[in-house]
Amino acid sequence: MAAGNDRDRAILFVDQSGELGGAEFALLPLAAACSSRSEVVLLSDGPFRARLEERGVSVRVLSNARVSKIDREALRFAWLYAAPGIIRQIWAIAQVARRYDVLFLNTQKALVLGALGKPFHRRQVVWYLHDIMSPAHFGRAQLMIVKWLARHAADRIVVNSQASAQALMELTGLPAEAMSVVHNGIDAAAFTQVDAHDIPALRRRLGLPQTAWLAGLFGRLAAWKGQHVAIDALAQLPHVHLVLVGGALFGEDAYAASLRDQAQRLGVAERVHFAGFQDDMPTWMKAVDVILHTSTEPEPFGRVIVEGMAAARPVVATGAGGVSEIIRHRVNGWIVQPRDVAGLVEAVETLRRTPELAQRLADQACVDAQRRFSVERYLREMTDVIEEVKRRA
Repeated sequence: MAAGNDRDRAILFVDQSGELGGAEFALLPLAAACSSRSEVVLLSDGPFRARLEERGVSVRVLSNARVSKIDREALRFAWLYAAPGIIRQIWAIAQVARRYDVLFLNTQKALVLGALGKPFHRRQVVWYLHDIMSPAHFGRAQLMIVKWLARHAADRIVVNSQASAQALMELTGLPAEAMSVVHNGIDAAAFTQVDAHDIPALRRRLGLPQTAWLAGLFGRLAAWKGQHVAIDALAQLPHVHLVLVGGALFGEDAYAASLRDQAQRLGVAERVHFAGFQDDMPTWMKAVDVILHTSTEPEPFGRVIVEGMAAARPVVATGAGGVSEIIRHRVNGWIVQPRDVAGLVEAVETLRRTPELAQRLADQACVDAQRRFSVERYLREMTDVIEEVKRRA
């Protein structure tokens, strides 16, 4: 149950996932900052619930296996099977939302389930979008539903980058004034607290090679995240090791297996280290020499890039989507084109051979992460949006 009396219950946050992804990491500090007057509803259980509760956040889990199938196949073929569960979730969320002033929906699936219940709860709806809404990632039915709800049910839309905003404007026809761009915020203190003076000892503790020049790629194992591009590049970088930190979260086990096969086929298996999901991202980032971002499709924002910057490590990133709002080429990082293996090889080898350049980029990156992407700035901007909407409640 939510903490406090009815007058204190200002915000109900809704997130469809109990897993720890970018949207969940973005919600975590906001929910914690509002914990005395809010509650979080999760549509599935998982480690995210524990993280929230550790921060003093009240959490309610509404589990329903059928609702988890709101994807392309469910909406195209199996909507009749999924409909009863969807209706139950819409009603359950609406019943809880009636006790709050603002319903904050954290992703597009939460938008569908929360905003469709608006005739029942009649509360102000804030939608925080973390995706580039395009046919490359979403089915036609999903895009049509999101377009209608964004235009008719969301009282305020918050997007995590200009790139996400532009895609949503193209989909919905909404003007820029209808949405607020709020970049994710990173707690830089978590990175400065890591003792990285003795890198070999740090790597020994993590089970990593102690003396190798090490590139790190952080994120879930998914084809569009481009881990295969990094392994292709590694085949041309004989003095470099690669650590992949992340797991296959959403039915992407076949892709994860293909990465191991690829490493074997290219003869680099001994230099590719599969670390799986790790909870202590700052420590792992501090343990590498360079951080790679190799997404093959435009990135909605690029939270892991900012985390790498906060870790004071040089970052090589593919320049599409929100990445261009973070990285300035050869100023605070290095930009390559998506799927450009040769460009990635050149960037990594240049930074390996010229440590003074790598250090200069890392130093500026760390300054930019603290100034432009601080969690304090993020919370201030998000709170302003919520309070503006709340005044209309």
